[in-house]
Amino acid sequence: MIKPQENVFESGSRKLIPSTLIYVRHQGKVLMIHRSSADSRWLDFHEGKWNGLGGKCEKDESPLMAAQRELQEESGLNIPLAQFRSAGVIQFPLFKPHKNEDWLVFLFSVDLEELPSTGLLKETKEGVLHWISDSDILKLNLWPGDLLFLPYVLQRQAFIGTIWYEDSRVKNSWFQLIK
Repeated sequence: MIKPQENVFESGSRKLIPSTLIYVRHQGKVLMIHRSSADSRWLDFHEGKWNGLGGKCEKDESPLMAAQRELQEESGLNIPLAQFRSAGVIQFPLFKPHKNEDWLVFLFSVDLEELPSTGLLKETKEGVLHWISDSDILKLNLWPGDLLFLPYVLQRQAFIGTIWYEDSRVKNSWFQLIK
């Protein structure tokens, strides 16, 4: 008799972390954060990398609600939920292997017609915010997997995908465009 394989998420031996990434766009530029904490007590897994804004979903919070909250916390922008557009979903199996964590990331884009005159932060405890030209995004020090999905985000093409990392390198990937 074949014994059914234990589900690693049901058993608790692996954690699934729901999170968000938000790409705010304005006049051919994207708001990015350069992860460089001045606080040496803050150990950042993303240190030195450039990312969209975002973070983990909290208890009883939808990915959309988390995106709005994270964007406000990290940039000072208070954007109505109706302005967020789904850009895709990416699974990162064992993204943080030292913590046995898989990440499930809900991507959103926000198009701003004009920038607010006040409220936009320049720096947070996680790093410094910069407006980066669409044409320069892929030249930044990004996670290698970001090079695979950011072209879809920049082209406003929604997708679903999985990126497997091994030692901070992409081991494998799969993407399907959403029509």
